[in-house]
Amino acid sequence: MYSKLQYISQGETTEKQLYNIHQALDAGCNWVQMRFKNQTQKDAFTLAEAVKPLCEKYIANFIVNDDLHLTKEIDADGVHLGLTDTKIEEARAFLGTSKVIGGTANTFEDIENHVKNGCDYIGLGPFRFTATKKKLSPILGLSGYFDILQKLKKNKIEIPVYAIGGITLRDVSPLMETGIHGIAVSGIITESEEKENLIQQLNEKLYANIIV
Repeated sequence: MYSKLQYISQGETTEKQLYNIHQALDAGCNWVQMRFKNQTQKDAFTLAEAVKPLCEKYIANFIVNDDLHLTKEIDADGVHLGLTDTKIEEARAFLGTSKVIGGTANTFEDIENHVKNGCDYIGLGPFRFTATKKKLSPILGLSGYFDILQKLKKNKIEIPVYAIGGITLRDVSPLMETGIHGIAVSGIITESEEKENLIQQLNEKLYANIIV
């Protein structure tokens, strides 16, 4: 079962990225997506090389954003691909069956295609406006998630769906009621002064309806 909380890393430098990732892991995150855009291959590799043993130490999943070659080279747990990145089927052919492949989606059709092409989980969004993304797809809001999740149910499509995009603590419970699997967040964790407390609160809401 995939963790219901994904942390998408932030930071303009390898040092800042590593600091933020370490802080998130230390506070209880067990799924890290390393998102380090517009960097040199050398810097991306340096960061991934440092993040991998850190994730192993904390027993956390380590997903690389957008870079298939780095995913393979560093032997990360998987890759997350945006709508304009490498196609899911190409990634699957390149990485094989043992790696996790996540895909960004904005519509039911996006998800349908991703599932057909061998995707493992979906990052569906944006929930609301977020400054962390330069080219934003149409905003979904609660009703957008509800409509898409209902269509998935109707078409008997089963895949873990994560809400993404400007999510706050108070959004989690209503979002979970739409039928999503979990959330992928960045700023809320990076900027928190009390990360451990925040992650505990997020997890309480994310796992509220799980029967043990």
